Amino acid sequence: MSSSSILSSPNFLRNVLRVDALSCIACGVLQVAFPAAMARLLNLPEALIAYTGEFLLVYAAVVAFVSTRNPLPRPVIWALVAGNIGWALACVLLLVSGSVSPSMLGVAYVVVQALTVAMLAELQYFGLRRAAPQPAW
Repeated sequence: MSSSSILSSPNFLRNVLRVDALSCIACGVLQVAFPAAMARLLNLPEALIAYTGEFLLVYAAVVAFVSTRNPLPRPVIWALVAGNIGWALACVLLLVSGSVSPSMLGVAYVVVQALTVAMLAELQYFGLRRAAPQPAW
């Protein structure tokens, strides 16, 4: 499938939401299952890893549920866009705050999360702007 057909697919936004949910599940499971090992590897606080992992799993469940609605609830998806932007900013702030001293792998992990959620926010925004608004009735 070419990129133009992917972008023009009527399921584009729904598929972006599914990718968002899957990426959150992947990180969430990893962080909840192995917080101590990740803390050692990333040189980040174990509690931060565990609690954000739990949050990611809850967020993934919400996003997955939203992706099954027909029509997709635009106001909720706008909130998800804002949440992804907020997560990306929080990742950057964590790294520049000086409150943690992550290892190189830790910096890479946080930067990849920031870039991933920023890209997902952009794709969700694109999908919302491209999709025709649904009647309110």
